[in-house]
Amino acid sequence: MDSLYVERLSVSFDGFKALDIDSFEVQRNELRVVIGPNGAGKTTLLDVLCGKTKPDEGHAIFADADLTKMSEDEIVELGVGRKFQAPSVFESLSVFDNLMLAIKVNRGVFSSLFHRVDHAEKCRIGAVAEQVGLQDVLSQEAGALSHGQKQWLEIAMVILQEPQLLLVDEPAAGMSDEETHRTGELLLTLAADHSLIVIEHDMEFVRQIARKVTVLHEGRILMEGAMDEVQNDPRVIECYLGSAMDRSESHAAG
Repeated sequence: MDSLYVERLSVSFDGFKALDIDSFEVQRNELRVVIGPNGAGKTTLLDVLCGKTKPDEGHAIFADADLTKMSEDEIVELGVGRKFQAPSVFESLSVFDNLMLAIKVNRGVFSSLFHRVDHAEKCRIGAVAEQVGLQDVLSQEAGALSHGQKQWLEIAMVILQEPQLLLVDEPAAGMSDEETHRTGELLLTLAADHSLIVIEHDMEFVRQIARKVTVLHEGRILMEGAMDEVQNDPRVIECYLGSAMDRSESHAAG
């Protein structure tokens, strides 16, 4: 398993610099949380790492390859998987069929639907379903799952693609407190065998999972450190945590 090294990475949209990172590194089996206000460049960073957005300049080196020079499919094959903010599952199919489609094999979606799952694949699907807490709903239609269960299903689908690096965008969004806590436990478990970059706004959730936090502001890295350091840093309080608190207090007062 390889580390991720990002250097001199910049992205501009219509003259606006959305990302301007001098250096960013995620070690193997590290769970890194990236926070920052809206427009800080968090999703743009993930877009670059998965090949969705091409940077103006810079490099993102993983497994001895520059992700900025590769297609999205090539990046997946290299071992980078992404879970987007909104779960995208096949709602009319069962949970089991969704997982079957995600298994990393050399066939398209159409042929996968008619593929007979062998014993090893069934065991793999069962193990991942149990890992994410969906072992009891494998025969259920994905559309009938709760929002949290759909998030777990998509995480399971990404895991089945056998990535080394997992990019996870706001996994706790829209979840109940119990689902949020279970998701945090799941991500901590996954960090034993994967490197993870997690984008999140829910500070309680960040406190649950964070080992090291990177704070983005206006496309740049404002600081990096443990959660205690980050939440007590005056710059972070001013640009992000403080403004979030002000909005919360204003909403409560209103």
